Amino acid sequence: MKILKWPVLEVVAEPTFRENAPMSRANLNKDPDEVAAMFDGVAKRYDLVNDLLSLGRTKAWRRSTTAIIAPKAGMKILDLAAGTGSSSEPLAAAGADVIPADFSEGMLAAGRKARPHLPFTKADALNLPFKDGEFDLVTISFGLRNTNDFDLALREMLRVTKSGGRIVICEFSAPVWRPFRTIYTNYLMRALPFIARKTSSNPDAYVYLAESIRAWPSQVGLAEHITKAGWQNVGWQNLTGGVVAVHSAVAP
Repeated sequence: MKILKWPVLEVVAEPTFRENAPMSRANLNKDPDEVAAMFDGVAKRYDLVNDLLSLGRTKAWRRSTTAIIAPKAGMKILDLAAGTGSSSEPLAAAGADVIPADFSEGMLAAGRKARPHLPFTKADALNLPFKDGEFDLVTISFGLRNTNDFDLALREMLRVTKSGGRIVICEFSAPVWRPFRTIYTNYLMRALPFIARKTSSNPDAYVYLAESIRAWPSQVGLAEHITKAGWQNVGWQNLTGGVVAVHSAVAP
């Protein structure tokens, strides 16, 4: 897949299936302790189940995100919601000084076991334990939508980023082709819980994740939130027809 030079602001129509979405658990305020406990419960098989639920696209999405980040020696990168470190590993391999951070003790334990060479750190995205302007780049993959207040998280990420530094967000989004969007939504809400029951010790966690994807803003909506948080030159690249979008922006 061709990687577009960023920032490119791409305009797509707001998806109709989000406009009148029924109220769900994902629409409600997320209790940080409950979300952390949920991820604690799925940590051991998280990467495996994610591969199954994404039809094997997770690794490709992470490769595209890494290419957009363009890690290199000397870069100091904060990888939020890093989970078991699968997103942090290629950044470190490229020579970057990366800190994988997560607020789930279960995820951190699984990450330290799988990748003991990485400096896993417990951190709440709403109150980061880092100094102002400490990082060249802050990234978060498939975790922003699980925060209790993602607007505050975006501002906190800006606080710890150097002037001229970047943010890169990989998150589920809105498929841009209407027929595929309908199929994808039905898959999320019907097939995903079934697969999760067969593969996960905590299938309710994946029902929540499916609901959180449906309730999440579209590409345009998230770009507006990023801009309101104080970031500049916001743009994004769609992956797999918009199933996932990688947003990028610059700290003023």
